[in-house]
Amino acid sequence: MTAAMRPSFLQRSHQCLRRLLVNDESGVVILEFAFTIPVFVLLSITSFELINLALAHMRASQIAMTVADNLSRAKTTVPLGLPRLREVDVNDTLLGAQIQGGDSFGLLENGRIIVSSLQQNSSGRQWIAWQRCKGVLNVASAYGVQGSTQPSSGTGGFQGMGRASQRVVAPPNSAIIFTEVVYDYQPIIGEFVLGTLRIRKEAAYFVRDDRDLVGGPSGNGMYNPAPAASVSSCNLFDSTF
Repeated sequence: MTAAMRPSFLQRSHQCLRRLLVNDESGVVILEFAFTIPVFVLLSITSFELINLALAHMRASQIAMTVADNLSRAKTTVPLGLPRLREVDVNDTLLGAQIQGGDSFGLLENGRIIVSSLQQNSSGRQWIAWQRCKGVLNVASAYGVQGSTQPSSGTGGFQGMGRASQRVVAPPNSAIIFTEVVYDYQPIIGEFVLGTLRIRKEAAYFVRDDRDLVGGPSGNGMYNPAPAASVSSCNLFDSTF
């Protein structure tokens, strides 16, 4: 090769620089991929947590509807008398709700079920005839405790149960089983993803058949015949039956 055909020093330097630049492009791709990994992981974690949250909302809603539905049907027949609701019927329903939630959900360990019988008293006012609760979470009904009664003026205070736009009112000689499920969401990844969340679901069903609404020791339609069952009182915060 003649001297004229040999690449000059500048040409050789330019060729080396081009090769280096080509090699550097592969490094840029790796670097870009390394930067996207944390974003991808964060999006994946958030997606998993949102799916789990949606499932928790659905499960709490289903439990609220099941409890209200079951207690609107529950009764024991009485010869020559109206069917009655017993404490054991309430306990069985609450136990069924715990089983429905499953061990992984931990409804009673991380939440509370509040079930109330909304009725109309002899004065034509709405009142909570009886109320039963189960669960460790220290929360009360959003609408009042057992015995809460609509004021005589008809304005202010207890007017029924449910949000203002969806409030339910019991008609005469009937009752509405109103269930509230409150649950502190348990994340699968950690609270740093969505923070601390509390789920509240409500459901209401009319009592399906005739029922004794004014009998029993307290005159509110709740019976506890022998052998007496434990009362799931709302001043207790436990998950045992």
